[in-house]
Amino acid sequence: MGLATLAVMNEQQRSPIRLLIVDDDPLVRSGLRTMLGGTAELEIVGEATNGAEVPAAVDKHRPDIVLMDIRMPEVDGLVAAQQLRRRADPPEVIMLTTMDTDENVLRALRAGASGFLLKHTPPAEIVDAILRVSAGEPILSPTVTRQLINHVADDAAPSRQRKALDLLGQLSEREREVAMAIGEGKTNAEIASELFMSVPTVKAHITRLLAKLDLNNRVQIALLAHDANSA
Repeated sequence: MGLATLAVMNEQQRSPIRLLIVDDDPLVRSGLRTMLGGTAELEIVGEATNGAEVPAAVDKHRPDIVLMDIRMPEVDGLVAAQQLRRRADPPEVIMLTTMDTDENVLRALRAGASGFLLKHTPPAEIVDAILRVSAGEPILSPTVTRQLINHVADDAAPSRQRKALDLLGQLSEREREVAMAIGEGKTNAEIASELFMSVPTVKAHITRLLAKLDLNNRVQIALLAHDANSA
């Protein structure tokens, strides 16, 4: 296990991270339970077979993180994630898929997911992702985020740009600088160095940004910055 993972683990609360698995394929659910069930830092508290079951499962099991498939019958993972994020104290969501298209990633992040994993991701990397998301760190690296926001566009870009500019216009100059730096995929340390502030100050700005912009995580700040810069 790498030093980065150990550092994240040291920040975790002592009780295990409560995990809810959501997938319509019983073999996938069984496989995830087998792979993750022996991890001391995790506790699998329940399962659901589609997005329609997620609200009741969350009420019953109170998970910290929901590991959820995107494509499911009745209610898919994207809709379920959006519904969860409307709650006052929602669990974090990590989306699972067999396809890694830019469109899927973008839709998952806009739905409020804190991360995106392929189903064939090695177990150790899934555990690492769960630990990072639990610690408040989106699992997309700055490089992946930068590639995503620079290369993905859709027909709704003009309307999103107007909305993004309006939202960013509500921020102070310093807050906008932090938001745009996040949009460039920079880490907290890189932002602190560039803007001549401490890392704790950067984190405080990010907390205020999330509250002011009504967003769930820093990846959504990056997407907002991307929308504001769309041609």
